[in-house]
Amino acid sequence: MKKSLILAGLAASVLSFGTSAQQHSEQDHSKYVWPKDELVKKKLDNWQDIKFGLLMHWGTYSEWGIVESWSLCPEDEGWCERRGTSSANYFEYKKAYENLQTTFNPVKFAPEKWADAAQKAGMKYVVFTTKHHDGFCMFDSKYTNYKVTDAKTPFSSNPRSNIAKEVFDAFRKKDFMVGAYFSKPDWNTPSYWWPYFPPKDRNVNYDPKKYPQKWQEFKDFTYNQIEELMTQYGKMDILWLDGGWVRPFSTIDPNISWQKTIPYDQDIDMAKIAAMGRKNQPGLLVVDRTVTGEFENYVTPEQSIPDHYMPIPWETCTTMGTSWSYVPNDKYKSLREIIHMLVDIVAKNGNLLLNVAPGPDGEWHNEAYQRMEEMGKWVSVNGESIYGTKPVAPYREGQWAFTGKEKSTYLTYLAKEGETVPTTIVLPWKKVDKATQITLIGEPKPLKYKVTPNGIEVAVPEKVRTAVASQPAWVFKVANK
Repeated sequence: MKKSLILAGLAASVLSFGTSAQQHSEQDHSKYVWPKDELVKKKLDNWQDIKFGLLMHWGTYSEWGIVESWSLCPEDEGWCERRGTSSANYFEYKKAYENLQTTFNPVKFAPEKWADAAQKAGMKYVVFTTKHHDGFCMFDSKYTNYKVTDAKTPFSSNPRSNIAKEVFDAFRKKDFMVGAYFSKPDWNTPSYWWPYFPPKDRNVNYDPKKYPQKWQEFKDFTYNQIEELMTQYGKMDILWLDGGWVRPFSTIDPNISWQKTIPYDQDIDMAKIAAMGRKNQPGLLVVDRTVTGEFENYVTPEQSIPDHYMPIPWETCTTMGTSWSYVPNDKYKSLREIIHMLVDIVAKNGNLLLNVAPGPDGEWHNEAYQRMEEMGKWVSVNGESIYGTKPVAPYREGQWAFTGKEKSTYLTYLAKEGETVPTTIVLPWKKVDKATQITLIGEPKPLKYKVTPNGIEVAVPEKVRTAVASQPAWVFKVANK
């Protein structure tokens, strides 16, 4: 992933929060391939029901408080900018960056605390970065020494040094679905960035057709590391693959700007990887991001929300703060922003995967815990309008969002800052019968209403208005018998 650069404006098909969204917003979702494996379909249905997850980007880069991995990439882009005393010389910088392994020691690491906070916030699945593009493994891979469990890493002496395993175990104990983020490109391994050539950009730095044996080494390396994750880390629900430029040349869409810059065929044999993953983890969801086809079980717009309902499985992955990685004194989104995102996404048939980045000591910012607690208070009351629901047409209309399940329809009003529930409010809905009851979720007593040409006019008593006065969104439940 790339560091987000906040922009204003409406893209053609997405509400974009940053330039990193571009590679996902241009994707042709009409080519989505529904899975045929019954276990995969069942797990995908379950995943679509749980709606809300936690993503964590964490690695040695947290020690410098910089963007994850991208400062190693020799491209002239904002997210690749190098800083610090060695930034003037690329090779000195890369050596200093990789030397962070020798000081990484997150002594406050306690994943049970994260799992507890996420559960209270209403999250139900987790995706953890086992390896980002820089190649540093947060798991005990036997195929590299560039890992948290290597003797060069101070934290390796800690009994919980196999960080990915500890995270997965802690969240499983809270009944979370568990996902492994894994970067397909690896800028540390000599079979991807071959030391014989200097790296030119994010891509492999040699022509795989010219050096097929070297590329086969990389394919084997990638397969073997993923196999470790699929066989040694307990039940796995999601394999979440990043680095979409590592792909077969035949999948490149010439109409998509960033894909036109991929110089080589970088086929790593996803069919073989997926088959191995599902042999060891039946029903495994495979998310080969931006590579449209049978190995992208759901699509993942990044730092963006589609401006319309999408009939395929999808997930917005976005940051609670301004960065995917830990930044000192980061600015976090407000409760109102997060709840509005969640409601908007669910009404359009998506899930929200919200990123929180641990720091070099193994802790979150205090504000992250605070926001989790605030989210939990709203979700604990209004969760029935989120979990297990389906979008209901017209999906979004002004400040209203529509979801439903069984015989109930939920009309959620996304309140602006300082906006309060009026004494009467018109719901943009007319489907009622004599047995219909309307309530404001959290208040059990049915509200009085009448159907008008503009919708259902509901009277809201003062006691009810006071009870939800500080809420970022109000959920009206229209229940038919």
